[in-house]
Amino acid sequence: MYHSKIAGLGFYVPSNVVTNDDLSKVIDTSDEWIQERTGIQERRHIIRGEDTTTSMGVKAAEVAIERSGVAKEDIDFVVFATLSPDYYFPGPGVLVQRDLGLRTVGALDVRNQCSGFIYALSVADQYIKTGMYKNVLVIGSEVHSTGLDMTSRGRGVSVIFGDGAGAAVLSREEDLTKGILSTHLHSEGQHAEELALTAPGMGARWVTDILADNDPNDESYYPHMNGQFVFKNAVVRFSEVINEALEANNLSVSNIDMLIPHQANLRISQFIQKKFGLTDDQVYNNIQKYGNTTAASIPIALTEAWENGRIKSGDTVVLAAFGSGFTWGSAIIKW
Repeated sequence: MYHSKIAGLGFYVPSNVVTNDDLSKVIDTSDEWIQERTGIQERRHIIRGEDTTTSMGVKAAEVAIERSGVAKEDIDFVVFATLSPDYYFPGPGVLVQRDLGLRTVGALDVRNQCSGFIYALSVADQYIKTGMYKNVLVIGSEVHSTGLDMTSRGRGVSVIFGDGAGAAVLSREEDLTKGILSTHLHSEGQHAEELALTAPGMGARWVTDILADNDPNDESYYPHMNGQFVFKNAVVRFSEVINEALEANNLSVSNIDMLIPHQANLRISQFIQKKFGLTDDQVYNNIQKYGNTTAASIPIALTEAWENGRIKSGDTVVLAAFGSGFTWGSAIIKW
């Protein structure tokens, strides 16, 4: 049995910065309204033709691979988390394998939205723990901007999300006091429609239905979110899954050196920080700059925190996420 360690991290965000004031020119909103409810000041949107979910994932992965010191030919497996693939099928995992010039290794796509990176990390961790693989590339990447309702009708959702990608190379660690100590995953599908995009889908409205109806008021292909309901569930599940991870490793809140929550809403992160009595030095947030990048948010924040010297050797790092599905999860890493 082995542990898996994060050998390299990288992230990429588009150069196109979209401020709250920029959005207020096309949506009935304001900088004050957005910041009060979400804490977001700006986000990145792709420029069509320059970036895609896959291409951003590749750029983030290239940085992570270089920093890891692992040669591309030594990558054994790819796990790609996203809710916004370039194509309905195939998924972006195989596109990354192609574009990075990797061997004909397996490529797995994970569709767990905001908790996607935690799920992907857990999958990679199991492969390494069992000895099946030595080096696994894990990516979270999202393009939200091209699928949002950028009108006043969609302002409750569209102001929140941004585009970006983050990646990690997980490698075998023989010292069982280091690396990923545990991961914890959950779901509660009874609330699936509270945060969902239901079309196109084979079970409801497929492309042919949308085209046939040609209904300008059809909102089924835009994201829907019951914001207050999601918030109430998020703060409960965040707390539960963080405590679950600590208890599984006989740790307490005082052992947390860095908590990196999924960047869904700054108010959720602040609520969790206050509930656990953590200082600003123990929590990393960057939603102010990037918005909610769903599966990319944790690897982007994790990379930034590490780059900024906020994570050091020997630190205990907790990752936690909650989102659509509902799905949620956590991971504890000894750096």
